[in-house]
Order: sequence, then structure tokens, then C-alpha cells
Amino acid sequence: MQSNKTRTERGFTLVELAVVVVILGVLAAFGVPRFMASVERSKASEAFTYLSTVQTAQERYQARQGIYADNLSKLDIGVEAPEYFSVGTFKVPSTESSFETGWTLTVTRKGSSAGYGAYTVTYNHKGYDASKSTIPDEINPRQT
Repeated sequence: MQSNKTRTERGFTLVELAVVVVILGVLAAFGVPRFMASVERSKASEAFTYLSTVQTAQERYQARQGIYADNLSKLDIGVEAPEYFSVGTFKVPSTESSFETGWTLTVTRKGSSAGYGAYTVTYNHKGYDASKSTIPDEINPRQT
């Protein structure tokens, strides 16, 4: 015997599911790029930390020797090379005459960089050199 009561259907309609998918797509479209930039910014901070350590070691070396080191092996640091960057060699800046008065060192992003390419971060005897660095502003941890 069948009852005359109407059975209530439970579940979601196709329209409701489509609306949810659209909302999730919009959230992902805005969220994923910001997340990727945040991850890359944290990787870029590795370069700044490394170069800051090198700068401090260079100042100690210069205070003892009267000249800046021309090779990383001469410095009294036990820090490993950055994981996401390749380290260049010390150079005399174009505004200086020798390692007695200055130095410059550049690290270059290696591997995948979330679409930012092989950007560089450069430090010299004065600190971070924004004019020689190619790091985009949106991932530069030094930008406010």
C-alpha cells in the first residue's frame, strides 16, 4: 500500500552546486597568486639573511685586516650557501677602486620562482643595493 504523502527530496540542485563552484573559483583566482607571492617572499628572505650575514663578516674582516675579503672562504662564517639562490663572487663596485674601499656580492634565484624568473639580490659594503638588484617589489621582504 502506497501512501499519499509526498516524499521530500533531499540534496543539492545542479544550480546550487554550480554557484558553489563559481564562488570557489573566484576565491582561488584571488587567493592562489597572493599565496604564491607570499611563499616566494619567504624564499627571498633567505637571500637577504645570507647576504646580511656576509656583510657583517666582511665588516669584521675589514676591521682586522684593513681590507675587505675577496673570497667567501676568508670570512669567519659557518653559514651554508642559500638553498634557493646561487652565490656569485665578490667584486669591486664600480664606484670603488679596490677591495680596500668596497665590495659587492650578488645572489641569483635558481629553479622555479613562481613566475618571477631568475631575479637577483645584491649587497655591498653599505648594505642592500636596490639599484643593482632585480627582485620584484611584491616579493621583496625589504618593501613595506
